[in-house]
Amino acid sequence: MINVKLALSALLAEIASWSGLWLLHNHSDAALLSYLAAHALASVLLALCLSPFLVPAADARRQRLPLVALMALLSYAVPVVGFVGSVIATVALHRRRGFAAHKQFSSLPLPEFDPHQQAGGSRRQVGLQSFLANQAVPVPLRMRSLAALGHVSGRIASPMLRMALSDSSDDLRLLAYSMLDAQERQLSQSIHQELQALERARAVEGEAAGPRGLQAAWALSDLFWELIYQGSAQGDVRDHAIQQSLHYCDQVLAQRPDTALLLLRKGRLLHLLADGDGAQSCYQRALDLGLPAARVIPYQAELLFEQRQFAKVQELMCRLEHQQVLPRLRPCIQYWSAP
Repeated sequence: MINVKLALSALLAEIASWSGLWLLHNHSDAALLSYLAAHALASVLLALCLSPFLVPAADARRQRLPLVALMALLSYAVPVVGFVGSVIATVALHRRRGFAAHKQFSSLPLPEFDPHQQAGGSRRQVGLQSFLANQAVPVPLRMRSLAALGHVSGRIASPMLRMALSDSSDDLRLLAYSMLDAQERQLSQSIHQELQALERARAVEGEAAGPRGLQAAWALSDLFWELIYQGSAQGDVRDHAIQQSLHYCDQVLAQRPDTALLLLRKGRLLHLLADGDGAQSCYQRALDLGLPAARVIPYQAELLFEQRQFAKVQELMCRLEHQQVLPRLRPCIQYWSAP
């Protein structure tokens, strides 16, 4: 914006320069000196007044001083015409560049990103897998991140721990192995305790499962499923865990056939065993018994997708569009709901 005080001062100084010639007689030395002094002051004030319009960009501020000096010299060397011409040239240049060229804030280069820099108190849950796999990260930092997996669920921690078993660092491999072993040992101990509880219940209630036997069988189905869900069981051990979880699930369903949660569990186990018809039947039965659609339909859609029944997959996913679902499932719903 123009400085009004400087503009008025420049105008008054220019008027004073010409007035001095008339007051001190045109041909005297004093008149000439007063004119030159007042005209020089007016030229400098005009250049300072118009300087904000010369180079509006902050990164070109170094060019402003030479331009101000050039404008002042032009106004001083060419009386009247130079004064008026400087104003016209500045206005024309400013309009040609446009107001979009003006930047209110200077641009600063971004600092170099250091992925190894650790913020205080951060556990690096976001991108932790990439962080652990980065061999350039110092081993102590990766060990601290690996140890933090002891505070997250086994479903998240187990794949990362298994990935760390192939790390080049012996310390990291030993830590990952010990943490995996502790998880598996804890589950095995719980399974052993529930098996003993089931044996005691059978000794009291007989082979026909009573309340205690059903409770122990349900717990065993949960524990064997946890081995599968966490990824702790691999290969033949995983197949054995699936069979055992299905066995104890069937024991409970034989006495309580309308248990929707166990029907969903049985459907997922049959799904893993590639029994598509049996899994679909269990999923539908769980829905009929009132289990929320958001908990069942994703598994139904996954099964139908594997069977390449894409039209039915789209139909099911559209049913979930107005349901309360997990945020990670919403991109899938948006994809299948697109026209």
